[in-house]
Amino acid sequence: MSFNKADYLGSVLETHKMKHIDSLFDKFKEKRKEIKEELEGKYEEKIYASFNSGSYAKHTAINSKFDLDLVVPFKRNSFSTIEEMFNDVYDFLYEEYKNEAYVRKQKVSIGVEFYRDTDGDIIQIDVVPGRELSKDAYPEDYYLNININTYDGTYTQTNINAQIENIKGKQDARQIIRLLKIWKYQKSKDFKSFFMELIVIKAFENKIVSGNLWEKLKTVLEYIKDEITKENFTLKDPGNSSNDIAKTLDSYQKNSLKNDFQNILDSVELNEENLKNYFKENEKFKETEDKSKNSYRVNNSSSAIIPPSNQFG
Repeated sequence: MSFNKADYLGSVLETHKMKHIDSLFDKFKEKRKEIKEELEGKYEEKIYASFNSGSYAKHTAINSKFDLDLVVPFKRNSFSTIEEMFNDVYDFLYEEYKNEAYVRKQKVSIGVEFYRDTDGDIIQIDVVPGRELSKDAYPEDYYLNININTYDGTYTQTNINAQIENIKGKQDARQIIRLLKIWKYQKSKDFKSFFMELIVIKAFENKIVSGNLWEKLKTVLEYIKDEITKENFTLKDPGNSSNDIAKTLDSYQKNSLKNDFQNILDSVELNEENLKNYFKENEKFKETEDKSKNSYRVNNSSSAIIPPSNQFG
């Protein structure tokens, strides 16, 4: 029986779906709700309604590596500087959770990683504070200044709502994004998931991406390895076109990614089953035939590995 690459990739996606960890994910949502309520109680009229962002809001989350993101939009006059806002939120969360979680400053967020619970689960919530650009502007334009955790008070302007809207309705692109996030996690690649998201969407915009799941993935891989190292290649942040996300990778990283994807294509061309070396099923949730009952079951497990994250978007 020949190896069907599209069917195999479909199984990879299936075993990485969030539905397999409902009980764990409920814990994440409960902690996010708790933090949201604590922040609303602390800052009251200083903030607008907080909202969910990140991979789950974009429907690109995978169950082997995820966290939940909470964006907290502050009003213009709430703090004199973006850095002061960031530090104040960190100080508050640290005091609230220092006895039950590791609270740390990340690049643009504050990570709250709760200590392992009685089920052995670690819950991670990333809080992203942002401040509107001018008084009363946020309800109209949704732009926020986001602190970048450096020593010089750097910040960036973006529209996180626009980032979420940018991927809505793009089901085919989301499938490829999830596959490449699985590859990224399994191969311990060090670049932003937001970068991968934007470059996949750009591939769909510039190429005819059609056929079965493997054919779509192949087209995207070919586009990335052909374009990524070009001098004029850009990836504009849909939340602020002045932000070029392609610049988050240096020339060495871009060449490395080009070579990685060329190697995948060459290896699969040589032997189709080599695809398994690059995109592995989540064995915890792999459907296996229960011959005694002539039915299918999902391997019993409720845990997932949640490594520390400093990702944004």
